[in-house]
Amino acid sequence: MIEDLVEQIETRFAELGRQLTDPEVIGDRERYAEVGRAYRQLEPAAALAARWRRAQDDAAGAQELLSEDGESVEARELLGEARERIEGVEEELRLAMVERDPNDEKSVIVEVQGGAGGDEAGIWAGDVYRMLTRYAERLGFETEPMEVGEGKYTFEIKSRPPDGAYSVFKFEGGTHRVQRVPQTESQGRIHTSTATVAVLPEAQDVDVHVDPNDLQIDVYRSSGPGGQSVNTTDSAVRVTHKPSGIVVSMQDEKSQLQNREKALRVLRARLYERALAEQQAELAADRRSQVGTGDRAEKIRTYNYGERRVTDHRIKLTAHNLDQVLEGELGEFTDALQADEKRRRLEAQAAA
Repeated sequence: MIEDLVEQIETRFAELGRQLTDPEVIGDRERYAEVGRAYRQLEPAAALAARWRRAQDDAAGAQELLSEDGESVEARELLGEARERIEGVEEELRLAMVERDPNDEKSVIVEVQGGAGGDEAGIWAGDVYRMLTRYAERLGFETEPMEVGEGKYTFEIKSRPPDGAYSVFKFEGGTHRVQRVPQTESQGRIHTSTATVAVLPEAQDVDVHVDPNDLQIDVYRSSGPGGQSVNTTDSAVRVTHKPSGIVVSMQDEKSQLQNREKALRVLRARLYERALAEQQAELAADRRSQVGTGDRAEKIRTYNYGERRVTDHRIKLTAHNLDQVLEGELGEFTDALQADEKRRRLEAQAAA
């Protein structure tokens, strides 16, 4: 079975490589981009297939030596090592070929807001916002603020081929809990506060159709600190999607048109998230089998300042590098969560 999988990977990878040099494909920008994306996605599996072939050759060579000299200790060791490598690569191959989340390549809109904990929750929301934007910058993703301040932060993280922002940041969706002594606490008592993070795969017009007749658009004067025209003209926009009741307000830009465009992008992303969650709920009643829904009610991580500890409750992973994590060093958690997602998807595929 594994040999059949390896042959399929080799054949498909060779065919994609051939297409990338085909003048007809090169002349079609959309098709060339699609083939290039498929080639990059399959590249890790192709490298594993090559490793499997080498390990098989090594095992065959060691087996041949044993057939000539059944007492050869060296041949037995070589055969044992080759078989261990084969076993390890086969597991990696199975994980590499797990069906991908179709949203992984998308850019994301991230919404961070204070939860339980009063003013401290708003301050913590700002800390989480900075942590996530710093992580995005470390990975080379471009970020764009959409609404920032007063305990609520909305921003976009744009995908950078071949890496999709959703494949990384979907694991940040949920409730982030902090345990620390607030700056306003005079007696040194530890408080527990939360911030909720929603990670929405950015929807294109083809993903979600929004009927203009379903929208109520109101304009009003911006509030809060502003520049020359931010709070002197009716530039703020509030978009209400009447069928769902979703309301999106945007006021950071000076232009009413820009605020409207941003509000519609957020609205499409929220509608797409809702449709995705409904679809996944229909497919599986078991919450564990639903990957990447961004469930905000679920406590996903605790940040304990006293012990300098960060614990991810989904995979029971604890790290004692709180300062580095808050500076955006979240790679250890992402890697572990991605591996966990692949294993669960593999189990779901096997059970299907």
